[in-house]
Amino acid sequence: MQACFLTQLRNLGLRSINWVMRLSLASVIHLTAADTSDMAADLLKQAKTAYTQGRPAEALSLASKAIEKAPTNAAGYFVRGSIFAETHESEKALIDFDYAVKLDPRMADAWQQRGVEHFKLGHIKESIADFDRFIALRPESAPYHWQRGISCYYANRFEEGRKQFELHQTVNSNDVENAAWHFLCVARLSGIEQARVVLIPIKGDARVPMMEVHALFAGKIKPEDVLEAARTGQPSEPELNRRLFYAHLYLGLYFEARHDDTRSLEHITKAAGQFRTDDYMGDVARVHLQLQKRKSEGKEKARSAN
Repeated sequence: MQACFLTQLRNLGLRSINWVMRLSLASVIHLTAADTSDMAADLLKQAKTAYTQGRPAEALSLASKAIEKAPTNAAGYFVRGSIFAETHESEKALIDFDYAVKLDPRMADAWQQRGVEHFKLGHIKESIADFDRFIALRPESAPYHWQRGISCYYANRFEEGRKQFELHQTVNSNDVENAAWHFLCVARLSGIEQARVVLIPIKGDARVPMMEVHALFAGKIKPEDVLEAARTGQPSEPELNRRLFYAHLYLGLYFEARHDDTRSLEHITKAAGQFRTDDYMGDVARVHLQLQKRKSEGKEKARSAN
Protein backbone atom coordinates (compact mmCIF):
# COMPACT_ATOMS: atom_id res chain seq x y z
CA MET A 1 0.00 0.00 0.00
CA GLN A 2 2.91 2.35 0.64
CA ALA A 3 4.04 1.90 -2.96
CA CYS A 4 0.49 2.65 -4.14
CA PHE A 5 0.48 5.83 -2.07
CA LEU A 6 3.73 6.99 -3.63
CA THR A 7 2.42 6.16 -7.08
CA GLN A 8 -0.45 8.58 -6.43
CA LEU A 9 2.07 11.26 -5.54
CA ARG A 10 4.21 10.68 -8.60
CA ASN A 11 1.20 10.83 -10.90
CA LEU A 12 -0.42 13.90 -9.38
CA GLY A 13 2.28 16.30 -8.26
CA LEU A 14 0.71 19.74 -7.78
CA ARG A 15 -1.84 19.19 -10.51
CA SER A 16 -4.75 17.29 -8.98
CA ILE A 17 -4.94 18.72 -5.49
CA ASN A 18 -8.08 17.06 -4.12
CA TRP A 19 -6.53 13.67 -3.46
CA VAL A 20 -2.80 14.37 -3.48
CA MET A 21 -1.18 12.91 -0.37
CA ARG A 22 -4.59 11.80 0.90
CA LEU A 23 -5.71 8.19 0.90
CA SER A 24 -9.21 7.63 -0.46
CA LEU A 25 -11.66 6.53 2.17
CA ALA A 26 -11.86 3.15 0.45
CA SER A 27 -8.11 2.71 0.83
CA VAL A 28 -8.26 3.85 4.44
CA ILE A 29 -10.80 1.16 5.24
CA HIS A 30 -8.69 -1.44 3.47
CA LEU A 31 -5.59 -0.37 5.38
CA THR A 32 -7.13 -0.25 8.80
CA ALA A 33 -9.72 -3.01 8.87
CA ALA A 34 -7.17 -5.73 9.63
CA ASP A 35 -6.10 -3.88 12.77
CA THR A 36 -9.51 -3.66 14.38
CA SER A 37 -11.91 -6.12 15.96
CA ASP A 38 -14.05 -7.97 13.44
CA MET A 39 -17.16 -6.03 14.42
CA ALA A 40 -15.41 -2.66 14.32
CA ALA A 41 -13.82 -3.55 10.99
CA ASP A 42 -17.23 -4.41 9.56
CA LEU A 43 -18.63 -1.10 10.78
CA LEU A 44 -15.76 0.74 9.10
CA LYS A 45 -16.47 -1.08 5.85
CA GLN A 46 -20.11 -0.06 6.14
CA ALA A 47 -19.01 3.52 6.81
CA LYS A 48 -16.98 3.45 3.60
CA THR A 49 -19.94 2.18 1.62
CA ALA A 50 -22.25 4.81 3.08
CA TYR A 51 -19.80 7.60 2.35
CA THR A 52 -19.07 6.54 -1.21
CA GLN A 53 -22.80 6.30 -1.85
CA GLY A 54 -23.32 9.89 -0.71
CA ARG A 55 -24.55 9.32 2.84
CA PRO A 56 -21.93 11.11 4.98
CA ALA A 57 -24.13 11.40 8.10
CA GLU A 58 -24.67 7.64 8.12
CA ALA A 59 -20.95 7.10 7.47
CA LEU A 60 -20.06 9.22 10.49
CA SER A 61 -22.54 7.34 12.66
CA LEU A 62 -21.07 4.00 11.62
CA ALA A 63 -17.51 5.18 12.21
CA SER A 64 -18.52 6.40 15.66
CA LYS A 65 -20.00 2.98 16.44
CA ALA A 66 -16.73 1.38 15.33
CA ILE A 67 -14.90 3.64 17.79
CA GLU A 68 -17.26 2.53 20.55
CA LYS A 69 -16.44 -1.10 19.75
CA ALA A 70 -12.67 -0.49 19.63
CA PRO A 71 -11.99 2.76 21.53
CA THR A 72 -8.24 2.22 21.83
CA ASN A 73 -7.66 1.53 18.14
CA ALA A 74 -6.45 4.43 16.03
CA ALA A 75 -8.17 3.17 12.88
CA GLY A 76 -11.67 4.27 13.82
CA TYR A 77 -10.56 7.79 14.69
CA PHE A 78 -8.59 8.02 11.48
CA VAL A 79 -11.54 6.94 9.36
CA ARG A 80 -13.99 9.27 11.13
CA GLY A 81 -11.47 12.09 10.93
CA SER A 82 -11.10 11.48 7.20
CA ILE A 83 -14.87 11.76 6.76
CA PHE A 84 -14.94 15.00 8.75
CA ALA A 85 -12.09 16.30 6.58
CA GLU A 86 -14.00 15.52 3.40
CA THR A 87 -17.14 17.20 4.72
CA HIS A 88 -15.16 20.35 5.58
CA GLU A 89 -15.39 19.97 9.35
CA SER A 90 -11.73 20.58 10.03
CA GLU A 91 -12.00 21.19 13.77
CA LYS A 92 -13.76 17.85 14.31
CA ALA A 93 -11.32 16.12 11.97
CA LEU A 94 -8.42 17.54 13.95
CA ILE A 95 -9.77 16.10 17.21
CA ASP A 96 -10.00 12.63 15.70
CA PHE A 97 -6.54 12.81 14.14
CA ASP A 98 -5.22 13.90 17.54
CA TYR A 99 -6.59 10.68 19.01
CA ALA A 100 -5.23 8.63 16.11
CA VAL A 101 -1.63 9.82 16.51
CA LYS A 102 -1.77 9.46 20.30
CA LEU A 103 -2.94 5.88 19.99
CA ASP A 104 -0.60 5.03 17.13
CA PRO A 105 2.30 7.50 16.77
CA ARG A 106 3.57 5.54 13.76
CA MET A 107 0.39 6.03 11.74
CA ALA A 108 2.04 8.20 9.09
CA ASP A 109 -1.13 9.09 7.22
CA ALA A 110 -2.74 10.41 10.40
CA TRP A 111 0.16 12.88 10.83
CA GLN A 112 -0.22 13.91 7.18
CA GLN A 113 -3.97 14.42 7.47
CA ARG A 114 -3.62 16.29 10.75
CA GLY A 115 -1.13 18.59 9.05
CA VAL A 116 -3.60 19.25 6.25
CA GLU A 117 -6.37 20.14 8.69
CA HIS A 118 -4.02 22.34 10.71
CA PHE A 119 -3.22 24.24 7.52
CA LYS A 120 -6.90 24.66 6.65
CA LEU A 121 -7.43 26.22 10.07
CA GLY A 122 -4.50 28.58 9.60
CA HIS A 123 -2.24 26.72 12.06
CA ILE A 124 0.82 27.04 9.87
CA LYS A 125 3.61 26.03 12.27
CA GLU A 126 1.57 23.05 13.46
CA SER A 127 1.05 21.91 9.88
CA ILE A 128 4.81 21.90 9.25
CA ALA A 129 5.45 19.94 12.44
CA ASP A 130 2.94 17.27 11.38
CA PHE A 131 4.25 17.13 7.81
CA ASP A 132 7.74 16.65 9.25
CA ARG A 133 6.51 13.73 11.37
CA PHE A 134 4.93 12.21 8.27
CA ILE A 135 8.18 12.55 6.31
CA ALA A 136 10.18 11.09 9.21
CA LEU A 137 7.97 8.01 9.03
CA ARG A 138 7.96 7.94 5.22
CA PRO A 139 11.31 9.46 4.17
CA GLU A 140 10.77 8.47 0.55
CA SER A 141 7.83 10.90 0.41
CA ALA A 142 9.99 13.99 1.06
CA PRO A 143 10.44 15.04 -2.59
CA TYR A 144 6.69 14.89 -3.20
CA HIS A 145 5.71 17.07 -0.26
CA TRP A 146 4.86 20.40 -1.94
CA GLN A 147 2.31 21.07 0.82
CA ARG A 148 5.16 21.43 3.30
CA GLY A 149 6.79 23.98 1.01
CA ILE A 150 3.63 26.10 0.92
CA SER A 151 3.38 25.99 4.71
CA CYS A 152 7.03 27.05 4.97
CA TYR A 153 6.23 30.10 2.81
CA TYR A 154 3.43 31.16 5.15
CA ALA A 155 5.63 30.55 8.19
CA ASN A 156 8.25 32.91 6.73
CA ARG A 157 10.65 29.97 6.53
CA PHE A 158 11.61 30.92 3.00
CA GLU A 159 14.93 29.11 2.79
CA GLU A 160 13.26 25.84 3.79
CA GLY A 161 10.50 26.54 1.29
CA ARG A 162 13.01 27.19 -1.48
CA LYS A 163 14.75 23.89 -0.76
CA GLN A 164 11.44 22.00 -0.59
CA PHE A 165 10.36 23.24 -4.03
CA GLU A 166 13.78 22.49 -5.50
CA LEU A 167 13.44 18.97 -4.12
CA HIS A 168 9.93 18.67 -5.54
CA GLN A 169 11.23 19.74 -8.95
CA THR A 170 13.24 16.50 -9.09
CA VAL A 171 10.02 14.47 -9.21
CA ASN A 172 7.62 16.94 -10.86
CA SER A 173 9.53 18.81 -13.54
CA ASN A 174 6.80 20.48 -15.59
CA ASP A 175 4.59 22.21 -13.04
CA VAL A 176 4.41 26.00 -13.16
CA GLU A 177 3.01 26.11 -9.63
CA ASN A 178 6.18 24.58 -8.20
CA ALA A 179 8.28 27.13 -10.07
CA ALA A 180 6.00 29.94 -8.87
CA TRP A 181 6.25 28.99 -5.19
CA HIS A 182 10.01 28.62 -5.52
CA PHE A 183 10.08 32.11 -7.06
CA LEU A 184 8.01 33.49 -4.17
CA CYS A 185 10.38 32.08 -1.57
CA VAL A 186 13.47 33.39 -3.38
CA ALA A 187 11.83 36.80 -3.87
CA ARG A 188 11.30 37.10 -0.14
CA LEU A 189 14.91 36.08 0.49
CA SER A 190 16.75 37.97 -2.24
CA GLY A 191 14.30 40.14 -4.17
CA ILE A 192 12.34 39.75 -7.40
CA GLU A 193 15.30 40.23 -9.77
CA GLN A 194 17.21 37.37 -8.19
CA ALA A 195 14.06 35.26 -8.17
CA ARG A 196 13.79 35.80 -11.93
CA VAL A 197 17.42 34.82 -12.43
CA VAL A 198 16.82 31.44 -10.79
CA LEU A 199 13.20 30.95 -11.97
CA ILE A 200 12.78 27.24 -12.68
CA PRO A 201 12.20 26.73 -16.43
CA ILE A 202 8.94 24.99 -17.33
CA LYS A 203 7.83 23.85 -20.77
CA GLY A 204 5.17 21.20 -20.40
CA ASP A 205 2.35 22.62 -18.24
CA ALA A 206 -0.67 22.48 -20.54
CA ARG A 207 -3.12 24.08 -18.11
CA VAL A 208 -4.46 27.46 -19.09
CA PRO A 209 -3.18 30.03 -18.09
CA MET A 210 -0.19 28.49 -16.27
CA MET A 211 2.46 29.18 -18.91
CA GLU A 212 1.32 32.81 -18.91
CA VAL A 213 1.71 32.83 -15.12
CA HIS A 214 5.27 31.59 -15.62
CA ALA A 215 5.93 34.29 -18.21
CA LEU A 216 4.56 36.92 -15.81
CA PHE A 217 6.88 35.81 -13.02
CA ALA A 218 9.74 35.87 -15.56
CA GLY A 219 8.92 39.51 -16.35
CA LYS A 220 7.99 38.79 -19.97
CA ILE A 221 4.29 39.74 -19.96
CA LYS A 222 1.88 41.93 -18.00
CA PRO A 223 -0.70 40.86 -15.39
CA GLU A 224 -3.62 41.59 -17.73
CA ASP A 225 -2.17 39.11 -20.23
CA VAL A 226 -2.71 36.30 -17.72
CA LEU A 227 -6.40 37.16 -17.37
CA GLU A 228 -6.79 37.48 -21.13
CA ALA A 229 -5.24 34.05 -21.63
CA ALA A 230 -7.60 32.56 -19.03
CA ARG A 231 -10.59 33.72 -21.05
CA THR A 232 -9.37 32.58 -24.47
CA GLY A 233 -11.31 30.05 -26.51
CA GLN A 234 -14.70 28.82 -25.42
CA PRO A 235 -14.13 27.04 -22.10
CA SER A 236 -17.06 25.57 -20.22
CA GLU A 237 -18.22 27.49 -17.18
CA PRO A 238 -16.44 25.13 -14.73
CA GLU A 239 -13.25 25.28 -16.78
CA LEU A 240 -13.39 29.07 -17.00
CA ASN A 241 -13.93 29.29 -13.24
CA ARG A 242 -10.90 27.09 -12.65
CA ARG A 243 -8.76 29.10 -15.05
CA LEU A 244 -9.74 32.35 -13.38
CA PHE A 245 -9.14 30.88 -9.93
CA TYR A 246 -5.54 30.09 -10.82
CA ALA A 247 -5.08 33.39 -12.64
CA HIS A 248 -6.25 35.43 -9.66
CA LEU A 249 -4.43 33.28 -7.10
CA TYR A 250 -1.08 33.69 -8.79
CA LEU A 251 -1.67 37.33 -9.64
CA GLY A 252 -2.34 37.89 -5.95
CA LEU A 253 0.86 36.09 -5.02
CA TYR A 254 2.80 37.99 -7.70
CA PHE A 255 1.64 41.35 -6.40
CA GLU A 256 2.48 40.28 -2.87
CA ALA A 257 6.04 39.59 -4.03
CA ARG A 258 6.05 43.13 -5.44
CA HIS A 259 4.80 44.49 -2.09
CA ASP A 260 1.62 45.78 -3.72
CA ASP A 261 -0.78 44.84 -0.91
CA THR A 262 -3.81 46.52 -2.47
CA ARG A 263 -3.67 44.65 -5.78
CA SER A 264 -2.64 41.45 -4.05
CA LEU A 265 -5.70 41.59 -1.80
CA GLU A 266 -7.95 42.32 -4.79
CA HIS A 267 -6.88 39.17 -6.64
CA ILE A 268 -6.66 36.86 -3.62
CA THR A 269 -10.18 37.92 -2.63
CA LYS A 270 -11.46 36.86 -6.05
CA ALA A 271 -9.60 33.55 -5.90
CA ALA A 272 -10.95 32.78 -2.43
CA GLY A 273 -14.45 34.04 -3.17
CA GLN A 274 -15.91 34.53 -6.64
CA PHE A 275 -13.77 31.83 -8.29
CA ARG A 276 -13.12 29.57 -5.29
CA THR A 277 -12.40 25.89 -5.81
CA ASP A 278 -12.99 22.93 -3.54
CA ASP A 279 -9.46 21.56 -3.31
CA TYR A 280 -6.18 22.17 -1.49
CA MET A 281 -5.23 25.19 -3.59
CA GLY A 282 -8.68 26.59 -2.85
CA ASP A 283 -7.78 26.19 0.82
CA VAL A 284 -4.48 27.97 0.14
CA ALA A 285 -6.35 30.97 -1.31
CA ARG A 286 -8.75 31.06 1.63
CA VAL A 287 -5.99 30.76 4.23
CA HIS A 288 -3.90 33.36 2.42
CA LEU A 289 -6.81 35.79 2.51
CA GLN A 290 -7.30 35.21 6.24
CA LEU A 291 -3.61 35.78 6.96
CA GLN A 292 -3.50 38.83 4.71
CA LYS A 293 -6.48 40.41 6.45
CA ARG A 294 -4.99 39.59 9.85
CA LYS A 295 -1.74 41.28 8.83
CA SER A 296 -3.62 44.33 7.53
CA GLU A 297 -5.63 44.59 10.75
CA GLY A 298 -2.41 44.38 12.75
CA LYS A 299 -0.89 47.24 10.79
CA GLU A 300 -4.04 49.30 11.26
CA LYS A 301 -4.00 48.75 15.03
CA ALA A 302 -0.35 49.71 15.15
CA ARG A 303 -1.06 52.95 13.28
CA SER A 304 -3.98 53.72 15.57
CA ALA A 305 -1.84 53.14 18.66
CA ASN A 306 0.70 55.64 17.38
